[in-house]
Amino acid sequence: MKEILRLFPPSFQKVLLEQVDWRRVQEIRLRVDRPIEMISSSGYSVIESLSMTADHLSYVLNQISQFSLYRFKDELKEGFITIEGGHRVGLAGKANTQEDKVETLKHISFMNIRVARSTRGQVSSLLPYLYDDMGWRSVLIIGPPHSGKTTLLRELACVIGAAAGSYSPSKVAIVDERSEIAASLRGVPQLDVGTRTDVMDACPKADGMMMMIRSMSPDVLIVDEIGGERDALAVQEAVYTGVKVICSLHGNGVESVSRRPSVSQLMHDQVFERYITLERLRAGSVITWKVYNHLGQVLGEGEGGRMDGVDRRRHHFNRYNTGRI
Repeated sequence: MKEILRLFPPSFQKVLLEQVDWRRVQEIRLRVDRPIEMISSSGYSVIESLSMTADHLSYVLNQISQFSLYRFKDELKEGFITIEGGHRVGLAGKANTQEDKVETLKHISFMNIRVARSTRGQVSSLLPYLYDDMGWRSVLIIGPPHSGKTTLLRELACVIGAAAGSYSPSKVAIVDERSEIAASLRGVPQLDVGTRTDVMDACPKADGMMMMIRSMSPDVLIVDEIGGERDALAVQEAVYTGVKVICSLHGNGVESVSRRPSVSQLMHDQVFERYITLERLRAGSVITWKVYNHLGQVLGEGEGGRMDGVDRRRHHFNRYNTGRI
């Protein structure tokens, strides 16, 4: 966890090493004039001896941005910065807007460091629903925040690109607009996304999907968190070119997302052959999923392994852990 510890003032680092169970911590929340809050698989706690002043938070922000916050102006618009190791730092404060659009953040007074680590879930039980004699299917993964959507996408990229069991390997492309799936640093993925996966980092999804289809000729295209109409049209266009698309979407079930105009058209046109719904993970919980066909009929449901954090492994992929999330 050296990537996280180095963010804090030296006087904080010794206390954090001694008092934090780094095997289980999921989030570290920093707030001006309040003690540090730790969220783990067993619940939450505060470190009363470490209260964040404005100067302390400024120190952390300088470490995150390497004393050049302007270089991260695009990330600030999104409200987070991804750091080395795949850890994501959420930011909140005062938003500067122009024409009803966020231009940047200033007076940053709140941070949420989402800790990245390996998990123990299983994707292998899902694979029979996502593959047939014709190859991989197009899939929409639906779930609320912190339900494992991005973890599932990352592990599917590994499995789809590998010769795992009876599943033939395929070329995989990831469009990683928010640097969450691969967490690339200077173009190189910091997280394990498989040996046959190409990544377009920090590129708008709609543009990136078309660019990857033209330049990298993928069999399967993976995208995180599709949003508005442009994203939906790009997904539809990609599928019509013969590429399978696996993407995710915030939501609480198939019925709830079907009411969104951009998604409802994709569902009406049966662009996706499978839907996977995930439930929000809570302290000590396990991944629970359901799989639906293109008509919304339940095909199966199950559970994965216990998740103590977000999967951010780098270069640990091999045949032994194929299918682990």
